[in-house]
Amino acid sequence: MTVLLWILGILAVPTLIAVLWLGGVFVKEFAAQMKGTGGGEDGAEAAAQLGLLPAERQNTEYAGPLPAGWQTALDTVRGGGDGGWKAAAELLRGIGRDWERRSLAAYLLADMSAEDDGWLLAWEADGPGGPDDPDAALVRARSTVILAWNIRGGQRAKNTTGEQFAGFHRLLQRSREEIARAAALSPDDPTPYVTEIWTALGLGYPHSEMDKLWSELTARDPHHYEAHYSALQYWCKKWRGSQELATEFAERAAASAPLGSLLTVLPLIAHFEHDESDDNKADRTPEMIARVNAGLADAAAADPTHPRLPELRHLLAYYLSLQDRDEAAIEQFRLVDGYVDALPWRYRTEMAAHYCLIRNLSAQAVASAAAEQEATGVGAS
Repeated sequence: MTVLLWILGILAVPTLIAVLWLGGVFVKEFAAQMKGTGGGEDGAEAAAQLGLLPAERQNTEYAGPLPAGWQTALDTVRGGGDGGWKAAAELLRGIGRDWERRSLAAYLLADMSAEDDGWLLAWEADGPGGPDDPDAALVRARSTVILAWNIRGGQRAKNTTGEQFAGFHRLLQRSREEIARAAALSPDDPTPYVTEIWTALGLGYPHSEMDKLWSELTARDPHHYEAHYSALQYWCKKWRGSQELATEFAERAAASAPLGSLLTVLPLIAHFEHDESDDNKADRTPEMIARVNAGLADAAAADPTHPRLPELRHLLAYYLSLQDRDEAAIEQFRLVDGYVDALPWRYRTEMAAHYCLIRNLSAQAVASAAAEQEATGVGAS
């Protein structure tokens, strides 16, 4: 995947570990059985009638549209040369102290640099601040972390070579120095500490060291979305924690966050990451319904231009569909349709196909309910 997070981010930063996720809990095996054949042609037709896009027209790079002007800037950066680094510098300079947008933009730039850092080398050599430019230093640190994860690859440990592991650990160790340098050059910026969470995850920081890192980060931005998403990954069972620790972290963060921060997504992610059930009973409990309702209120209160809002909407749509709250699910699907690089779709090779499967089930359920209501109304008259 080219872009995280959004993945979350990526980042997400989040996409760095997407292919490492284990288990087949992505789409509930019995969803189609419970809603009839809505995932087939009938479901596709129902979705089309609602103006929703087919799988081949879904964007697999982002969770939602980028902020205005970003795509043009990124395309210019990809072109390289002086124009490339200048576009990158201008993008970050224009974002300023909007930490959510800064962390996302820095990741997108670093992801490109991990593939070809010629423009970043030019920035470090020719930019006004040289290698001491805080923005260039941040992109360099993030790029090293992404490159480390790219070298490690997405296979399980038993299928990863010693050479891959050696390169992975060598680059993550180097990233610690680069992250510290970026943090020193921009003392108020939480983004270097967000970056270090992925170093902590890869190198296996002990919990005490992660706690110190978290204190530094939240002192700068206590409700940073990408930071919380990344930290939750660290606390998951598959990495450095457990289901209990991940759930505790998620619930505590969501409870203390202001409405509109989007952090109600955390308990949903913690549930998703540890759910090994093959039906949707675990997704229909009063607790899960309450979590989804909290997410709906959070999304309604959020800044509609928040760059991470689509990530919450994707999970809301998924769980609303599993809870047979299909009209509400379609409302969320409408708001993200056209983009699929987000949980829960991100963990499958055919992201768009699985997104459309669940979406079409809800579309068919809505269409069937409307037809039944119309038929009942006609009969009554």
